[in-house]
Order: sequence, then C-alpha cells, then structure tokens
Amino acid sequence: MSHKHNNNPFKKQDFDDIKDERVKEEDKEQKSEEVSKEESVSDNAELEKLKDDFDKLNSQYLRLAADFDNYRKRQEQEREALLKYGTENALKQLIEVIDNFERGAKALENVEDCQKVKDSFNLVHKQTLDVLTKLGLEEIKAEGEEFDPNFHEAVMQTPTGEHPENTIIAVMQKGYKAGDKVLRPALVNVASAG
Repeated sequence: MSHKHNNNPFKKQDFDDIKDERVKEEDKEQKSEEVSKEESVSDNAELEKLKDDFDKLNSQYLRLAADFDNYRKRQEQEREALLKYGTENALKQLIEVIDNFERGAKALENVEDCQKVKDSFNLVHKQTLDVLTKLGLEEIKAEGEEFDPNFHEAVMQTPTGEHPENTIIAVMQKGYKAGDKVLRPALVNVASAG
C-alpha cells in the first residue's frame, strides 16, 4: 500500500527556498566582507598616502629650518666681518692723518713763522674732515636754519627781533650725523620772541 503523505508540512520546494535564501545571505555577507576588505584596503592606501605626504612635508620643513639657520649664521658672520673690516678701513684712513700730524710736528720744530704753522694745521684739519666725509660723516646744518629737536639741542634762547622765532642764531658746538643717524646733535642758541 502506498501511502501518500500529503500532510507533510515540509515540502521539497520549501527546503529549496530556504536553501536559496541562505545562499543569497551568504553571498550578501561575502560581498559585504569583500566591500569591507576593499574599504579597508582603500583606507590603508589613503593612510599610506597621508603618511608619505606628511613625511615629505616634514622633510621639507626640516630642510627649510636648516637652510634658515645657515642663512642666519652667514648673515651674522657677514655683519661681524663688515663691522671688523669697516672699522679697519676707517682706521687705515685715519692713520694717514696721524702721519701728517707727526710730519707737521717735525717740520714745525724749527719754524718760527706763525703762518706756516697755521697753514700746516689747516691742511691736516682739511685732510681729517675729508677722510671722515668719505666714511659718511656729515655736519648738521644749523646756523640760520629752523630749530629741529631731532638734530639740534638748544642750550640758549635769545630774545631778538632780528631773526624769526625758532631760528638758530649761533652754534656753540657742531653736530654730526652718519646717514640718518645723529651721532651728536648741534648745540645751538635759538631766537625767541622779543
């Protein structure tokens, strides 16, 4: 007798459907893992690229820092050399003035003519001023100029009607500058309102 069991709640088709769903889920999981692996590989590649970029930039920074440090040291050496040799050059030029003072002193030992002494003195004075002018020394203009506290120092004020107020009427001591830097202000007498 053949029994047909139609009452079986589990049909072959149901098993096939379940099996297909499991395969689909496994495929999804496998694809998800592959995507995850790809993302991980992508993240690792991006991380490596960022590390390379960082290393390059860090290397550039270190080179620039070293170059700047070398530049600073070179500048310091050049500044020291400039001061040293600039002073040396000025002293060499002033030695010539000292030589002329000594020659003049020897020449004047037996001279009784006062005019020759004056001429010798004036010659050495002019040479000294020429050397200092070549080195950049400038006399500050004062007499007849308007008083400027940047270049002049008023030691006297004289009430007068002959000159406009704040005009320098006399120089007590000359002032000097080198370029824009005042080495010594001129000591002056300034006209005030009478």
